[in-house]
Amino acid sequence: MTSAPAARALRLAVTLLTASVALYTALVAFGNITDFGTNQQFVRHVLAMDTTFRDDDLMWRAITTKGLQDTAYVLIIVWETAAALVLAAGTWFWARRDLGRARQVSTYGLLMVMLLFGGGFIAIGGEWFAMWQSDTWNGLDAATRVFVFAGVVLLAQYLPADGEA
Repeated sequence: MTSAPAARALRLAVTLLTASVALYTALVAFGNITDFGTNQQFVRHVLAMDTTFRDDDLMWRAITTKGLQDTAYVLIIVWETAAALVLAAGTWFWARRDLGRARQVSTYGLLMVMLLFGGGFIAIGGEWFAMWQSDTWNGLDAATRVFVFAGVVLLAQYLPADGEA
């Protein structure tokens, strides 16, 4: 059984960690909106696979249509923005000590971040579009850091507190 001070400390930690992921995700979305062109080029190069080994067995996967590339980028920004808003709501519920809602909403937001960075950037970008082959347009290390960060927060919010099982 967790003591009351320990439970309060755990709730505070999870509140601040959730807020940190919310802030990070919001800043990423804000940066992509206000400096649209920088990461637009990143997405275009990854999808075009123009800095990979250019293996004929893989190049059929490349998306070179700028309209499709930009649509993917806008969808990424929309997803990031939605995840940041969900995590901000989760943080608010943690701060209000509404543990059931806090865990539920935060779980959705953290999973959104993990799906984007794990499924989108690591799996699809890294493997399908062979981003790992690029010395210039390789975001796997950054994506892995964010995936692990969100995963640690997801695990922390399910640590038992106040005698929970």
